[in-house]
Amino acid sequence: DELFAADSYSISYHGYAHSHIDALSHLFYKGKTYNGFTSDIITPSGMERLGVQQMKNGIISRGILVDIPRLRGVPFLELGDVITISDIEAWEKKAGIHIESGDVLLIRTGRWSRQRKHGSWNAREKLAGLHPSVAKWLKERDVAVMGSDGVSDAFPSPIEGLDDPIHLLTLVALGMPLLDNLDLEALAKQAELLNRWEFLFMGAPLRVPGGTGSPVNPIAIF
Repeated sequence: DELFAADSYSISYHGYAHSHIDALSHLFYKGKTYNGFTSDIITPSGMERLGVQQMKNGIISRGILVDIPRLRGVPFLELGDVITISDIEAWEKKAGIHIESGDVLLIRTGRWSRQRKHGSWNAREKLAGLHPSVAKWLKERDVAVMGSDGVSDAFPSPIEGLDDPIHLLTLVALGMPLLDNLDLEALAKQAELLNRWEFLFMGAPLRVPGGTGSPVNPIAIF
């Protein structure tokens, strides 16, 4: 006799737990998002412009792991630590790489190693991340996509009165999709084993019409 098993999924993936990609329609600043589109693009059926469906063919490019804890000689960054342009350029020198146009840049803070040792905490209150000044550097290097084991932003925010400056500067100003809450621990171990910090990055979001993002399972191939 035949036996079928089936299930259905419902997930609220934006936030601080699930690995996901933010589409350019995820965030608005003063009523506008990338390329000056206003909140009028929000419709009952989703985003008519800048929805995740625009990335239906996936993302395939050179990936670069920037392992800041390894750079600093620690297992993980402390809560609220801020990563600067100098840190990233120091990592380039240490790893013998040069971040350039079209790269997918993955920033490791060691978040999940810290959680395994100390337990979970409220990531919205304290989290290691990038200083907002890094956004100008991302523009100069023409990075295509950025991701982190956090949400790229540091908490508390280095900018008083602005909670998510990196999200605003990348999604709204640069038109750069973000990957949040990635588990970079296995990648970091393999990169260290091979002494190689570049790889083929592949990631395909779900083709959700009008979606503001999608759960995603990126793959690094050495």
